[in-house]
Amino acid sequence: MTAPDDPAPGTAGQAPEAELSTAELLSELADATSLLVRQQVALLKIELGQKLARVGHGAVALAAGAVLVFSGWCALLAAATLALCAIVVPWSAALIVALANLSLGAGLIYFARRRLGSRSFALRRTVRSLREDAAWIKERVR
Repeated sequence: MTAPDDPAPGTAGQAPEAELSTAELLSELADATSLLVRQQVALLKIELGQKLARVGHGAVALAAGAVLVFSGWCALLAAATLALCAIVVPWSAALIVALANLSLGAGLIYFARRRLGSRSFALRRTVRSLREDAAWIKERVR
């Protein structure tokens, strides 16, 4: 058992908060600031990783859309060629394939464009956390 005058376990050698020196307070402030910066950098890394993955998915969709639009264009050219030959059945088939390819490619490009929009790159959580930290620091300084 500890005597009533003994310091609490884990606090031996530490002064109560009211008696901390300026140097100790500045040291604690530096430690807390360092921890805060490390946490903000970690949050930034996580959020940037998520945003870069989103860019990757958008880029793949864009490339797939571009390939399909190109193949649709080729099929459309083949349909025009067949139409000039005045053969109705092959011409109709080629036109249907071309329109289907163009529609699918345009859909993928629209999807990719939305994924690559400027709003999807906003680092909302990091900015919100930094604002909260700034407000907390301003409150403590007063």
